[in-house]
Amino acid sequence: MASRRRAREYALQALYQSDVRDVPVQVALNDLWSGLMDGEGIEEARSPESEEVEFAQRIVTGVAGKRDDIDALIEGSSTNWRVARMPVVDRNILRMSVYELMDCQDIPATVSINEAVELAKTFGSSESRGFVNGIVDRIARQLQRIDGKRRR
Repeated sequence: MASRRRAREYALQALYQSDVRDVPVQVALNDLWSGLMDGEGIEEARSPESEEVEFAQRIVTGVAGKRDDIDALIEGSSTNWRVARMPVVDRNILRMSVYELMDCQDIPATVSINEAVELAKTFGSSESRGFVNGIVDRIARQLQRIDGKRRR
């Protein structure tokens, strides 16, 4: 069964590789897919399903296409942090979730926020969860995807 969570993990891997290697996102995506299809570094038993590939590509190409706008929102919502100085994993989780908040109206804002927090818990540092949650929550309110009331 296809999983959007797995697709987000793939998207994060591609964005991370693009960022670290300074290559276009399509190159990073192609390298990721060819590595997964060849079984390189794959720990799970199954290859990505077509829906996972499609959703990961949607996120990665969306982030790449709106990166300047996304980074401006992130920087405007973070305190004393420039995007370029953020940890690479956190920066790319933020980019993914902000893209979802901006352009994926079919995904509830709370889902985008929760998925970002889960990715931060899994792939980030011990501080990533709170850092990502705070910024994404602020941006969701700014974009009026969630109301100004505190979530519990």
